Amino acid sequence: MPTVDIIDAQNQKVGQIELSPAVFGAEVKPYLLHEVVQWQLAGRRKGTASTKTRVEVAGGGKKPWRQKGTGRARSGSRRSPLWRGGGIIFGPKPRDYGYTLPRKVKKAALRSALSDKLGEGKLMVLRGFDLTQIKTKAFVEVLGRLQASDALVVTAGVDDVLERSSRNVPRVKVLRAQGLNVYDILKHDRLVLLEEAVAGIEEALS
Repeated sequence: MPTVDIIDAQNQKVGQIELSPAVFGAEVKPYLLHEVVQWQLAGRRKGTASTKTRVEVAGGGKKPWRQKGTGRARSGSRRSPLWRGGGIIFGPKPRDYGYTLPRKVKKAALRSALSDKLGEGKLMVLRGFDLTQIKTKAFVEVLGRLQASDALVVTAGVDDVLERSSRNVPRVKVLRAQGLNVYDILKHDRLVLLEEAVAGIEEALS
C-alpha cells in the first residue's frame, strides 16, 4: 500500500497517509492517457468555423453568357465553386467535435495518471494552505516553499479564498476533486492534493 508524507504549508512533515493501491498504485497505461486527453481536447473545440456554399454566396441570378457559340466553357452562375468569389465545396460548417467515451476508460485513465505522478515522486499531500484571506502573494510563497511553481492543486470542495488567490498565478491551477481530470494532471509538473480531498478521490475511483 503506497504511503506518502503529509506536509504543511511550511514544507514540514506532519504525518503520513496510506493511499489506496487500486487508485494510486495502478498500472500506468500510456495509450489510455492518450485516448482520454484526445477526448477532452475534442470536447473543448468550439467548432465554429464556417464557409458559404454556392447557395449562400451573393449574386449569380443571371447566366454569365449564352450556352453556345462563345468558345468558352458553359457556365450557369457566378456562384459556381469554380469561380473566384463563388461557393466553397465541402468547406467546414459549425459542428460538435465531442464524442462519448466509456466511464470505465475515463476512470482507468485517471488512476493511471495519479499512479504515474506518485511513481515519479511528483505527488504531495498537503495539510492546508493556511490562508486566512485572499492574498496572491501568500499563496505564491507557500508554493515556493513546496517547490511547486508549476502545480495542480486539488481541493475537497469549494475554497473561495484559495481559488481567488491563485487566479492570477501562471502555471498554477486550483481544481475541486469533482473536476479532477487527466489533461490537467499531465499538463502540470506537480500534483498537490489537500489532505481532505484524498478520501473523495479514492471513493470516486475505487
